[in-house]
Amino acid sequence: MVRAQAWPESTPGVAARNEIVRSSRRFGRAIWKRWSGYHQRSLVETKMHCFKLLGERIMARDFDRQVAERQIRAAIPGRFSTLATPRTQRVA
Repeated sequence: MVRAQAWPESTPGVAARNEIVRSSRRFGRAIWKRWSGYHQRSLVETKMHCFKLLGERIMARDFDRQVAERQIRAAIPGRFSTLATPRTQRVA
């Protein structure tokens, strides 16, 4: 159920938003989210939040070590996600 209403024509960005509301009503929210990539954006924002929780300051002084530090910080949330994902097995 989409509760969004069309905006009046005098509002900035009205054409894009009203088109989104129309397509969401026409196809349903689940299909619209998959089609527009909306859920992907949400996942990226969540990962960036996790990345920033590890700290925004870079401790290393050398450029190569700074790159390595960033790569490690980027890999940590992915590793935690992999560890927390349950593995299911079919029982016969």
